[in-house]
Amino acid sequence: MSDGGDDAVNKVDAEVDARGLNCPLPILKAKKALAGMSSGQLLRVIATDPGSMRDFQAFARQTGNELVEQVQQGDTIAHVMRRR
Repeated sequence: MSDGGDDAVNKVDAEVDARGLNCPLPILKAKKALAGMSSGQLLRVIATDPGSMRDFQAFARQTGNELVEQVQQGDTIAHVMRRR
């Protein structure tokens, strides 16, 4: 996983707000959003479930989508994934 930097944050193609949702809903919403995206596009998922850090790492390994970055600010975690 690369740090992604500001470029990844500023150039996302889609965003999913999964705040207040617990596992597995943030992953399911991400999976649905990624299915409608083209290869190479970036998806940002905003979540509040602390377990989502681990969940998105496992999801990336299992699906082949790249986890570009994970940034936690307070109770909110932003996961940025690149569609395979």
